Amino acid sequence: MNRLPAILLCAALGLLPACDRGGAPPPAPPSDAARESALSEAHRGVGPAPPEVRDGADMVPVPGGPFVFGSDREDPENRSLEYGGRRVWYADEHPQATPALAPFRIDRTEVTEGAYKRFVDAIGYPPPPHWAGKEGMPERPDYPIVNVNWMDAQNYCHWRGARLPTEREWEKAARGTGGAEYPWGDAFDRDRANVGQVGDLTPAGHFAESASPYGAVDMAGNVWEWVADWYAAYPGNPLQSPLFGKRYKVVRGGSSGGQGGHYQLEALTNRAAYRFFLDPRMQVPDVGFRCAQGLDANGRPVDDHARRLHGATDTP
Repeated sequence: MNRLPAILLCAALGLLPACDRGGAPPPAPPSDAARESALSEAHRGVGPAPPEVRDGADMVPVPGGPFVFGSDREDPENRSLEYGGRRVWYADEHPQATPALAPFRIDRTEVTEGAYKRFVDAIGYPPPPHWAGKEGMPERPDYPIVNVNWMDAQNYCHWRGARLPTEREWEKAARGTGGAEYPWGDAFDRDRANVGQVGDLTPAGHFAESASPYGAVDMAGNVWEWVADWYAAYPGNPLQSPLFGKRYKVVRGGSSGGQGGHYQLEALTNRAAYRFFLDPRMQVPDVGFRCAQGLDANGRPVDDHARRLHGATDTP
């Protein structure tokens, strides 16, 4: 079992603190100074995304208004205990609420290696570690970019005039307004998404049948996706956890890694309401991202470059 499935299994079982004690905290990623230098150049207008990239991104609109957010599900049969869990599943998804959001748009697919390379080339941004020794060339340009930390993801989105989606935006884009369990409905169907049966990543958008009500694909499976928010209890949830606070960033959407063959865990972690969390410095081979952008009252995109929305910050 590689690093991420091992961490995820611990998280799903409520054992992440114990897993953390098993090893040293992840080191700060290399080239932080280079990241900041490259991004500052882009902020000054040196090498920003060209108009065809900023304006022509493949994004789907999500109308404003209320939607069902979170979950009121419980674990009355204590199924988490079957896997050695120490807390009840779903607890950090409570309470279910119906917040209203402003309109926005979100990438139809996860950001690809090819798209990320344009960013790297444009401003001299440090490439991800799995490109090392390959002359900076991605091997699979149509696959989701992975091995990027939270700041890398946010920096790419800012370069494009966008930003990372908030948890609420991501979840609405994934499940629509009615609170469906998965982008396609309430029944788990592992044939609709890359949730472990393939054994590897698939090209972004390959599972067209995974589309959400707004047309976003791969919001269940393939790669986990960074979002803007810190991992914390939702408003009105009395849950206490040492994991809450400005320590971990949320990732959403499940992945292709599978859960060690546990069908029950695959069905759990690929739900639209499921929350996972990682140290924002981590670069993981199962974690990527997609970008979002606000829309004004006339449906025109708002340049979210370097903006701070819904309490999200630009630094981890």
